[in-house]
Amino acid sequence: MPAKVNLDDKFAQFTEQWAPRIAARFNGNEVRLCKVEGEYHWHSHPDTDELFLVIEGALEIDFRDRTETLGPGEMIVVPRGTEHRPRAPHGEAKLFVMDTEGTPNSGDHATAKVAVDI
Repeated sequence: MPAKVNLDDKFAQFTEQWAPRIAARFNGNEVRLCKVEGEYHWHSHPDTDELFLVIEGALEIDFRDRTETLGPGEMIVVPRGTEHRPRAPHGEAKLFVMDTEGTPNSGDHATAKVAVDI
């Protein structure tokens, strides 16, 4: 039977930055929660789109031609193959991120890590 997921409870289970945790799976996708602060590196995901939804704080996503700033309740879908650099320069942000199952959080970058369950 399905069980509800409390985001506050899930976020309380980890402190590591830029290390997504899988809160749920459906239809070959992973619902990931992530705490971020500071700057990540430029990367892309050649085979899948990536959805970012800000739960708390603010997230800036740099693209080669512009920067998008997201606040709580705002989201963006980064199309596959699009270079981007997420940043949270004004303190910690809590994110809901959706990727295809098994997609490394850093895409094509050498530091790629696969998300783990919480």
